[in-house]
Amino acid sequence: MIFLFSLVLGIVAGLRAMTPAAALSWAAFLGWIDLSATPFAFLGHPLAVAIFTLAALGELVTDQLPQTPSRKVPVQFGARIVMGALAGGVLGLPSGMWIGGAIAGVVGAIIGTLGGYEARKRLVASNGGNDRPIALLEDAIAVILALLVVWLAA
Repeated sequence: MIFLFSLVLGIVAGLRAMTPAAALSWAAFLGWIDLSATPFAFLGHPLAVAIFTLAALGELVTDQLPQTPSRKVPVQFGARIVMGALAGGVLGLPSGMWIGGAIAGVVGAIIGTLGGYEARKRLVASNGGNDRPIALLEDAIAVILALLVVWLAA
């Protein structure tokens, strides 16, 4: 199951790069995931929760701006792959499956980036070109999936 959860967190990273980190930070803070014996124990600290939550919220806001670059440009795509790998790897740490988790996270990030782009493009086109409701729907899907994964992985 950990690989499936890591894959889904990677997909979320493809949609919104910082959302998995915020969800993992909250999960560690709330005791849903025990990272205390790992190099990522800091994720459970209240300061980390605040920083990652603010970063995720900031990303939700900036995604609405017209000057925000495509998720498919190299820097954006690369950041999503890195965050997918980190999220999947961190999720796999407590069970010792961090390498497989990281790989699943990368695969998920690629799926989420490319699939999310295509889905959003098609939904916006079918919506008369109105991007905002589709972007908000994508935000909601990313947040709900991330929270669901870290809760179920507990």
